[in-house]
Amino acid sequence: MAVRTEAVPPPGVRGWGRWAWRQLTSMRTALILLFLLALASVPGSVLPQRGNNPLRVDQWLTDNPTSGPILDRLGFFDGYSSPWFASVYLLLFVSLIGCLLSRSRQHWQAVRSQPPPAPRRLARMPGSRSLDVPDGPQDVLDRAERHLRQGRWRVRAGSDDDGRSWLAAERGYLHETGNLVFHVSLLLVLAAVAIGGLFGWKGNVIVREGSGFSNTLTQYDAWGAGRFVNADDLAPFSFSLDDFAVDFERGDAQAGAPRLFEADLTYRPTPAMPAQYERVEVNSPLQAAGAKVFLVGHGYAPRFVIRDSTDAVLFDDAVVFLPQDGNFTSTGVIKVPDAQPPLGFSGIFAPTAALSRERGPFSTFPAPDYPAVFLSAFSGDLGLGSGRPQSVYTLNTDAMSQLGLESLRPGEAWTLPAGAGRVEFTGYQRWASFQIANDPGKELALIATVSAMCGLVASLSVRRRRLWIKAYPAADAGATRVEIAGLMKSGDAAQSDHDVATLVEIAAGGRSLPARKGATQ
Repeated sequence: MAVRTEAVPPPGVRGWGRWAWRQLTSMRTALILLFLLALASVPGSVLPQRGNNPLRVDQWLTDNPTSGPILDRLGFFDGYSSPWFASVYLLLFVSLIGCLLSRSRQHWQAVRSQPPPAPRRLARMPGSRSLDVPDGPQDVLDRAERHLRQGRWRVRAGSDDDGRSWLAAERGYLHETGNLVFHVSLLLVLAAVAIGGLFGWKGNVIVREGSGFSNTLTQYDAWGAGRFVNADDLAPFSFSLDDFAVDFERGDAQAGAPRLFEADLTYRPTPAMPAQYERVEVNSPLQAAGAKVFLVGHGYAPRFVIRDSTDAVLFDDAVVFLPQDGNFTSTGVIKVPDAQPPLGFSGIFAPTAALSRERGPFSTFPAPDYPAVFLSAFSGDLGLGSGRPQSVYTLNTDAMSQLGLESLRPGEAWTLPAGAGRVEFTGYQRWASFQIANDPGKELALIATVSAMCGLVASLSVRRRRLWIKAYPAADAGATRVEIAGLMKSGDAAQSDHDVATLVEIAAGGRSLPARKGATQ
């Protein structure tokens, strides 16, 4: 006889939506999205990003004319604000919310429910114990109940169809509570990162002693901001670097290590407000109108006076040199476009100068014990008329010819060959590097991180477990048969055996009575 079959109707829009929601909110999907988020973060860690260093991005595109434009169109240079990164981020956010809602509802129901009744055949459970005691069934159960409630077990009493009384106890709900707290905190960390990425900003600036800084976009050496930050809305604070103090260890142990590292600032919250005198140190930033000003580095700025062949001053300023090692051997460049022809200098500043055949000029100590500058002079086209931005710390000598090399001590001058002018090294100043940042999500991230650690500790240290004890008249007149079993939902079963053994002692009332093991099948 043929079997008649009917086609199953399609699930429809609601059915497909319910299926998609179940797939998205599964723990497996959340783990996959977490892996994809880590994978999507790789381009932002490997490639330069426009939000942090647009000049490096332009240079990378110039050096890689084939792959650069392709990666640029795919958003690899704006990785953390690209559509594909935002998609993974939002899907992970929704997935975690769905998982947490489902698990929280189940946990709430478990917390409000009573422990499950004792199995009908308790002796068949693994690790069960049975013994005969001379006390009545109710006396045994009363002692067990007092012990369990003192141990903060949730206790339920009942009897089965055969009239055998039992107690069911359960504890360890904090395990799942800690697990949920950990995952909720992880969700809050993601929210804090999103808030900081969208509404936060940070920038770096180098300020020389005696110079100042105003919180405007053009004053920053590097600046990056979230999508919802308008540079025109920056708080109008300003500060000047009055004095920078640094001292170094001179003993044999840890020679050259900084012992003092602080900057004295004159700070104004707004141009109309009176000046405030503040001291900024490592891990002690200046609180400036919602932002924080961190002291992150320091160095030297040699000062030069450059004249032409008629003795007219073409350049008179201190130039920031960047340290290259722990002893502050520093490099920098000087560009003099007003000279005819233009002049360029590539230099090394050594606060405690030394010279060797192998290394060339270098510094043997970070303090200015014997300062000297080593200059290489060039003449020709500086490339400033090409329209392409240049770094103030690099000198392109492709279209220039070298005039010579010279070392100078403070107060010494160098007359350039071929009547190109004269360079005088008049001294040096110190500079300090500041990072100015506003991260509106940092407080939430801190709270969420602490909560996550607390939840993780609770989840790892607490185990969900159950106990059952059943007491009824034994076959021998005047005795009570007691059956005890335990169950561990996760973790080592030794804890369950310990709980059962303790309850056996309570049921025996302090007597030394033999306890028989139940079946292990």
